[in-house]
Amino acid sequence: MDLRIFTEPQQGATYDTLLAVAKATEDLGFDAFFRSDHFLSMGSGDGLPGPTDAWLTLAGLARETRRIRLGTLMTAGTFRLPGVLAIQVAQVDQMSGGRVELGLGAGWFEQEHKAYGIPFPKEKFARLEEQLAIVTGLWETKPGDTFDFHGTYYDLTDSPALPKPAQSRIPVLIGGHGASRTPKLAAKYADEFNIPFASIEDSERQFGRVRAAAEAAGRKADDLIYSNALVVCVGKDDQEVARRAAVIGREVDELKADGLAGSPSEVVDKIGRYAETGSRRIYLQVLDLHDLDHLELISSQVQSQLS
Repeated sequence: MDLRIFTEPQQGATYDTLLAVAKATEDLGFDAFFRSDHFLSMGSGDGLPGPTDAWLTLAGLARETRRIRLGTLMTAGTFRLPGVLAIQVAQVDQMSGGRVELGLGAGWFEQEHKAYGIPFPKEKFARLEEQLAIVTGLWETKPGDTFDFHGTYYDLTDSPALPKPAQSRIPVLIGGHGASRTPKLAAKYADEFNIPFASIEDSERQFGRVRAAAEAAGRKADDLIYSNALVVCVGKDDQEVARRAAVIGREVDELKADGLAGSPSEVVDKIGRYAETGSRRIYLQVLDLHDLDHLELISSQVQSQLS
């Protein structure tokens, strides 16, 4: 089971804070540092000092880390034109020496679009299908050839399809709870399917849908990696768990029911139950980015039991 650190910087974080978390992620032996792609805080927080851009952040981290994978859960398709996104991600992949992964979703948070003047189209999922075809098609075009795409929402003619990533194939993550269209899209384009904030039972059900869709599309179901994203809150004892839960404004019972919370042994046990669904990777949503002791505890007392 791979453990990856997943951050929500729109809730309030500077680049320096994210850099400290990314370096701790690397030093403590975690597999990857991922971040969300949002421009507006959610909930009651003020979001100070303001948002940071996902791909600008990852470009910086690409030069200041050596080993960990870097990526997004999920880049919002509404924020960037697909041709521009393909260039950005390929460049960051080059800057990192081939350590980038792209999670791409349709976009959903209408309020942040209104706050920053970003169009919020009605047909987001259909656009996402075209975006995936374009981004992957540009990367797969052989040097010297050109790429064309003529869709409902995007039109590309004689693109040189440059630059190329450092990796022969940048892993693409698709995720969500949709019962039909999402599994089919994952079967066509994804290297990894991620389900966010889902129960063990819902994860098993959704993974089954994706596996069936992959086989129907002529792929082996095990060609995809299956993963979860879950909020994490671990403590050496009940008092430490309660303290960490209070800092992020959550209740311990709710976190234990819906996330990974409790003592290291409790969390290891629950991760094991997710593993039984076929999950091979957990994105640990870390909400207090200043509590690096939390990461150290997870590394020494949870990750050490899973490796």
